Amino acid sequence: MPGAGSSGFGRPARNNLSAKTTAVARTVRERVFLVGLDYRSRRRQPNGKGSGGFLTPGVMAARDSATVASRPSHALEFSALESLAELRSLAISAGAQIAGEFLQHRDRPDPATLIGKGKLEEISGAAASVSADLILFDHDLTASQQRNIENIIHTRVIDRTQLILDIFAKHAHSREGQLQVELAQLEYLLPRLAGRGVEMSQLGGGIGTRGPGETQLETDRRKIYRRIRHVKAQIENVRRIRAQQRQRRESAPVATVAMVGYTNAGKSTLFNALTQASVLESPRMFATLDPTIRGVTLPSRRKILMSDTVGFIRNLPHTLVSAFRATLEEVQRAALLLHVSDASSPMTAEQDAQVEKVLKELESEKKPRLHVMNKIDLLLPKQRESLRDDARTIHVSATKNAGVGTLLERIDELLEEDPLNRVFLCIPQKEGKTLALLEARSRIYSRAYKDGLVELEAEAPESVLRQVKKFVVNR
Repeated sequence: MPGAGSSGFGRPARNNLSAKTTAVARTVRERVFLVGLDYRSRRRQPNGKGSGGFLTPGVMAARDSATVASRPSHALEFSALESLAELRSLAISAGAQIAGEFLQHRDRPDPATLIGKGKLEEISGAAASVSADLILFDHDLTASQQRNIENIIHTRVIDRTQLILDIFAKHAHSREGQLQVELAQLEYLLPRLAGRGVEMSQLGGGIGTRGPGETQLETDRRKIYRRIRHVKAQIENVRRIRAQQRQRRESAPVATVAMVGYTNAGKSTLFNALTQASVLESPRMFATLDPTIRGVTLPSRRKILMSDTVGFIRNLPHTLVSAFRATLEEVQRAALLLHVSDASSPMTAEQDAQVEKVLKELESEKKPRLHVMNKIDLLLPKQRESLRDDARTIHVSATKNAGVGTLLERIDELLEEDPLNRVFLCIPQKEGKTLALLEARSRIYSRAYKDGLVELEAEAPESVLRQVKKFVVNR
């Protein structure tokens, strides 16, 4: 069966390389040539080219700055240049070295080659001039388009979805994450086997080998179908185990708060600041793939569970959403969502709109939500001074631990699970265990000692008050 993860960057070919050669191959950074597309208009772009243009890395930063400065403040869609900049970040996250870029504008896609044979020949020359190993399209390609493009360019070609799948495969460390990535890769690969019978023949192409070629194709299909069934069964076991764990958690009044947001919004850094955990923090996209749950004590002394989830992205491949449904169920069952945004990004509005789309696909768009604007330390001083928190928005800097206390207080206010009640209690001093429980799990407003008793006025969660109800007195 063909390798589902064959789009990887810097990965050795499957041959008889020595161990030393294989180790060197893993460290090689492939030179990638990016191809961006815009079918919405033929308007002139900041690079001065109306129909497309080749750009080397030396002029990319200036061009992106010009794009951000000229973009409408109300735009909720990524422009072609912004989309290409995001593709560049994805490629770097996959371990690639950017060799150059080409931006093409058309009224409509070419059904055979996406951008036309003439432009492909131009891209072929530009890619060859910078010694590119791989052509990366900022667009999904059909199997026939990918094959036609490779026949013209004579260089390996992958699309945006293959790139994201490769990054997910690179960052999946748990068995659960690896299974979910493998399922997405297999489902992406399966329809792309069609029409490749000769190429996949064990005997090679040519007269007299068409039968074996088609036979090998069907064999590969059966192997993939069999593997998909096996992986789905394993993922179903994961879902069942997660459901049992969730049922045990829900039997106790402990609310779950799930973090959602665009990739690289700083969710893991904020998660660490809130929970004192040590989840990997990285500026690269999709650094967090495996979900993490940690306990947090709120200012009211209530305990909650905080869940860090995989980041969302524009046009998140449907195969990934489906494969990661077991993980994303934490979002669906959460009592409160923390929507984390990058306050310093010029594309915050567009990124938030993409998060909304994914939440709708998960049927979680109506859940109680708190919007957390992160990375305010990267804003200019005047911008920070103008920020104002409100009932549904909190501004924080996870790296500087600024605003984290306010965020915990607002979470405390919004959660309805295990509600707080203010009561009076009269507890014998010998009840040390009960007094310790109240000390740890409640806010104590007054305390008096009288005749071997401790008289307390405290605010405690309902779960705690059930354990000390015999000491509650009415006034």
